[in-house]
Amino acid sequence: MAKVAVAEQRTLRRAQAHAATRGSILEAARRVAARDGARDLSLRGVAAEAGFAPAALYGYFAGKDDLLLALAADDLTALARAMREAGVQHPGAGRLSAAASAALSTLRETESLAAALAAMPATAGASDAERLFNGRMIAALKVLSDASGQPVASRDGQCDVVLVAAAVAGLALLARSGRLDALGFSPEEILARLDAKFSG
Repeated sequence: MAKVAVAEQRTLRRAQAHAATRGSILEAARRVAARDGARDLSLRGVAAEAGFAPAALYGYFAGKDDLLLALAADDLTALARAMREAGVQHPGAGRLSAAASAALSTLRETESLAAALAAMPATAGASDAERLFNGRMIAALKVLSDASGQPVASRDGQCDVVLVAAAVAGLALLARSGRLDALGFSPEEILARLDAKFSG
């Protein structure tokens, strides 16, 4: 019995150390992405920032694409949290607009989601990184669905949530690049129309 408990403790400590190291690599990747841009992220640059040999990163990530997906998954968690908090602060009318505005702010500050989507294979795979990303994306869509007040029990309801998410992502791209201003629109104007069309 004592040997089993010692082995379990050892396994737990290894898992905790692995998670802590993975977290420090992700933080180094986030610093590199902020400095150099997520699209130009390299494993060599991340390894140098984290204080590891480049080959050591392969014990935590299968490659650059896996690392980008992990960063984007973390950003999706932050995005869902920001939308949830904004929705709680604006119950009733305007809740979707508030949640979408919070998403827009988060998306304007990071490019990891765009970089990760560009790094994904053309056909969905079954890697751990993709499963994590997909799970976080579904959680963010659920928060957006809750903010709209529309049930997603039907295929039409699910489609509407994806349309809202695509609109917010596109709006973030236009706003980030300055194209929305060039077109003569404000994010608030577009978000108000989105709220009017999709809130339940």
